[in-house]
Amino acid sequence: MTLRASRVTTTEDGPELRRVVRSVALLNLAYFGVEFAVALGIGSVSLIADSVDFLEDASVNLLILVALGWSLRRRARVGMVLAGLLLVPGLTTLWIAWDKLTTLAPPQPVTLTLTAAGALAVNLGCALMLARYRHHTSSLTRAAFLSARNDVLANVAIIAAGLATLLVESAWPDLIVGLAIALLNVDAAREVYRAARAEHLAALP
Repeated sequence: MTLRASRVTTTEDGPELRRVVRSVALLNLAYFGVEFAVALGIGSVSLIADSVDFLEDASVNLLILVALGWSLRRRARVGMVLAGLLLVPGLTTLWIAWDKLTTLAPPQPVTLTLTAAGALAVNLGCALMLARYRHHTSSLTRAAFLSARNDVLANVAIIAAGLATLLVESAWPDLIVGLAIALLNVDAAREVYRAARAEHLAALP
């Protein structure tokens, strides 16, 4: 997907966008606590990676809420910072996956699947709320939509990993999905940085 820089209209800075971003931030923060606690309890790499992603998404949306009244150039700079934030869950996943390789103990599959299903519901709701802003807004709101979209895909994959773990009783489905989540975040970071860079150049005299 190619992201294009565009100037933000006053409609996009209005109360409706602020309400959506605030709601998305609170939903992500709340489910971070749920998923992180479950992930530690069952030793799931993919759930830990996804829970860190929930925390990162909450931070992204809070930054967007603060920056909505800023100029195009300042927004572009924040967009570049957000591109770096999108890399955090991927790097965290790699560290956890490396540690998991020493034991290869499979997570509890039913709990893994149910927790991922809850995460899917939260992320799908966030993606639907943000969908109307995915094409004609700045890199900030693009970052929020890309995060929610990637999270929906990741949650479907985690559910599949839970079902596979139930069948084969292996740690590998959980590990593979965790690494795939890392790749999704790297791709999102690349797209957000490209959009922010284009906005920064467009704002120059």
